[in-house]
Amino acid sequence: MRPMLAALLLSCASGALAAPTDPAAPVGKLPDAATPTAYRLDMTILPNQPRFSGHDEIDVTVKAPTARLYMHGRDLHVTRSVATVRGATMPVRYTQVDDTGVVRLDFPAPVTGPITLTFDYDAAFGANPSGLYRINVGGTWYSWTQFESIDARAAYPSFDEPGCKTPFAISITTAPGNKTISNAPEASVTPVEPKGVGPLEKHVFQVTKPLPTYLVAMVTGPFLHPMGAVPANANRSTPLPLGVVATQAQNGKLDYAMAESPRIVSLLERYFGQAFPFPKLDQIGSPVMPGAMENAGADIYGDGILFVDRTAPTRQKQVFGMVVSHELSHQWFGDLVSPAWWDDTWLNESFANWMGYRIGNEWRPELNIGVGGLAEGFSAMSTDALEVGRPIHQHIAQNSEIDNAFDTITYGKGGQVITMIAAYLGDDKFRDGVRLHLSRHAYGNATSEQFFQALADSAKDPRVVTAMRSFVDQQGVPTVAIARQGDRLLATQSRYAYLGSRPAAEQWTIPLCVRTGTTRSCTLLDKPTMTIDARPAAVIVPNAGGTGYYRFTLSPADWKALIAQGASLEPGEALATVDSLNAAFRAGSAPADWIVTAARVMADNPSSEVSLQPASILAGWHSRGFLLPATLPAYRALLDAIYGPKLTALGFDPRAGTYASDAPDRQDIRQQLVGLLASEGQDAGVRATLDRAATAYLAGNRGALDPAFVGAALDVHLAAGGLADAKALMARALASEDATFRSAALGAIGTTGRPDVAGWLLSFQDPRLRSLERLQLLAGLAGTPETADLAGNWILANYAALTAGGNGIFTTSRLPGMFGLQCGADRADRIEATLGPKVRAVNAGVLEFQRTVENIRHCGVLRDAKQAEMNAAILAAR
Repeated sequence: MRPMLAALLLSCASGALAAPTDPAAPVGKLPDAATPTAYRLDMTILPNQPRFSGHDEIDVTVKAPTARLYMHGRDLHVTRSVATVRGATMPVRYTQVDDTGVVRLDFPAPVTGPITLTFDYDAAFGANPSGLYRINVGGTWYSWTQFESIDARAAYPSFDEPGCKTPFAISITTAPGNKTISNAPEASVTPVEPKGVGPLEKHVFQVTKPLPTYLVAMVTGPFLHPMGAVPANANRSTPLPLGVVATQAQNGKLDYAMAESPRIVSLLERYFGQAFPFPKLDQIGSPVMPGAMENAGADIYGDGILFVDRTAPTRQKQVFGMVVSHELSHQWFGDLVSPAWWDDTWLNESFANWMGYRIGNEWRPELNIGVGGLAEGFSAMSTDALEVGRPIHQHIAQNSEIDNAFDTITYGKGGQVITMIAAYLGDDKFRDGVRLHLSRHAYGNATSEQFFQALADSAKDPRVVTAMRSFVDQQGVPTVAIARQGDRLLATQSRYAYLGSRPAAEQWTIPLCVRTGTTRSCTLLDKPTMTIDARPAAVIVPNAGGTGYYRFTLSPADWKALIAQGASLEPGEALATVDSLNAAFRAGSAPADWIVTAARVMADNPSSEVSLQPASILAGWHSRGFLLPATLPAYRALLDAIYGPKLTALGFDPRAGTYASDAPDRQDIRQQLVGLLASEGQDAGVRATLDRAATAYLAGNRGALDPAFVGAALDVHLAAGGLADAKALMARALASEDATFRSAALGAIGTTGRPDVAGWLLSFQDPRLRSLERLQLLAGLAGTPETADLAGNWILANYAALTAGGNGIFTTSRLPGMFGLQCGADRADRIEATLGPKVRAVNAGVLEFQRTVENIRHCGVLRDAKQAEMNAAILAAR
């Protein structure tokens, strides 16, 4: 699973009727009373109808005589429920006992041993990526599934837990001509004619390898489905069948995925030292998927992730490479070996995140994908530094807690911790530990402890387990203070704290790597203070390579020396420096003018991941209202002075293909500079160029605007226009199935900063606007300073409707984050008093809500203590 967390995409599906209650019903893991051993699912899926139906047979071993079992099913209309016991069939009473989909089965007499449960049922399709959902694309209906985390139960009665891993025999009956895709290869297609329905076709699939319920996939509709193969290699003696699946609207956009997926599969097979673990692979696009999902042999991605043109911007290709590598690595780490319970979701996702950047970088080195993993890890520290939070390895006791595990702590922090351990052990030792883990648990389940043990056994270094546990079993970010002590360095660890924050003390076993000059020294910092065997040089780089999950502090003289070297630091070290410098400022130990100095220096760093990083800090000051109106002209002049010459040197012509021959990093820096100068810098020349290009583009001249600049150009065009222009662009977006254009257009409409546009959007209704897109617009309004209060008030008034129904992993738990631009104790108190009871009543997104409220309070503390200093630093830099 790879949710695109920054998008804050949310759903507003209608809610189900409250389920009957059962005080004895489990709120989390099912009782260990029965084990499923096989499923036979016979589904009828007609996407152009509002409901689907199914016949579900589950072979189950009941461990002791009982007249009651608990399992799962959510909002299913069950018309027949029976059990077959030793050849005799008995009726079973099926009752859903809570809104998360826990079901109680009551038998007329106690049962034990092997039994078969049989259910006939029907249910409504969803409209969002949760359960079995359907979408109208270009006037035609298609359906997909999204079952992680606990949404398989919305499609079929099941034991919907990752530890229940069985083979699945799946058949799907649908309209003639429809394609059907599932986890295993199709075995047969047979015409059928159910009474009163008309001619249909039944697609039967080969029985799957053992799978947990959340990895099952069923995709149905008049899809495009070209086929190819991943060639045989040293790890696989025969070609692997490869398909790409898309709606008709994506015709002509499948070539890149078909051509590039084989190389990624082969690189992963080489890393894992074994063949792809399933008999075929389909790469499937969905127009509403805000991330991607690793269904065994049938990965599903958002259309904008998978369907990439060879002329696409660097960032879009980076996302393709990283996300495809992430999802395909799950085929081994998550699908071949699955978690025993949701406690260990972090391991699947953290490892896949690390692999996504690692294999993505190996796939196309010129795209510099790898450094993005370090950037994501440092970004996660801002969340991990809060007093409210969770460790990576979190005990999950209730169903409502499961989706909390799919957050920046799992992906960003977890990925960086894996990076740190792999760097400490060395790539070969770490890889060998991964291979040992997979060989021990193939087609089964495993825990975090078993993974740690495989690493320690392979590396013959038990300290690895201690280091991993110290980072995954406790919350917080370590800070390492590096000081000169004669001809050595002294390292002192503590827990990082924001200004005014008092988190509980913690201690870690930190794989610490420090670079002095050209010498890199690594040690395990397992005490509060240790001497490092490294001779001080003029410049001390406390996080060599940027692979460590920790922040650092230095003396003022050493800080200044390090900042001065920012243009020549390698990308990971530069990112670590910027993060730790900003962290020191937010802790009250570094002055604001050091951030301005870093912006000037880092602008000359050749990495696109680094050169504008300090500018994002300055933009954060602006968006949160730290900069006074009188300071804004100086702020914009500063940005123009630092970054304007960089864009001039690169050149800027927005026409399509002008810079196609440039290196990818050069293209990416240009795109970022244009966006920064147009929005934050309000550069008149850049804005005028973009507006002219957007006008020509919207008039039908597609060559007037390169895809890299579409988003920025539409932003400027709407800002220069008004409500009528926003309405016209909305009409064009809803008429288009071009995922890139549609997303850019809706993004521009949601971030105009115009109250009249915001008021129109909050009441806008059109069936072509998908519910996740509606919430994307709301996120844009909430994330734009000029409309943040208007959107925030609307969310407060409509929270119950926004959180109703089954929203899935991508949605409700992230809704409170929309208040991220609020600042101050008074705002925090209002949101806590108004929204807090509603969040707790829904019992979804509670952790994210608590984090948001704490962030709002920290923002107020920082503003009160540092606002004058921030404004003075900007004014002095003119």
